[in-house]
Amino acid sequence: MNQVVLMGRLTRDPELRHTQGGTAVSSFTLAVDRGYTSKDSGERQTDFIDIVAWRNTAEFVSKYFVKGQMAAVIGRLQIRDWTDKEGNKRRSAEVIAENVYFTESKKSREGDTGYNFSQQKSDLPGGYQTPVQGSDFAELEDDDGDLPF
Repeated sequence: MNQVVLMGRLTRDPELRHTQGGTAVSSFTLAVDRGYTSKDSGERQTDFIDIVAWRNTAEFVSKYFVKGQMAAVIGRLQIRDWTDKEGNKRRSAEVIAENVYFTESKKSREGDTGYNFSQQKSDLPGGYQTPVQGSDFAELEDDDGDLPF
């Protein structure tokens, strides 16, 4: 089984590109803190993990996520072999994102984290946590108080 679950902050705005066939692909890096502190310094170590998203997920990430924002990524690990400009064989590990989720409310992003999200590319209603696939549900315009619970 090849499944990766990560949560961290974007180190840069996602970069959206398109293949020659028109398929959307977005890449970004996630800064993920390790679950323990270093014995020497007493500080948490951070891993910087390359993430690649395709198609609708790529467009979603590029539209709604910005540098410094917390995100959860569910995907799979992919190892790629490639040759650099000097002809040396190289190997890269990256996570192919299947789903990307908001992990903090819009209110907390703007107030408590110290990050400036005024450059937010687009606003979702109410700052809800929304999965990539979207939803067929809509927010109620007004509360009629007639809910069965």
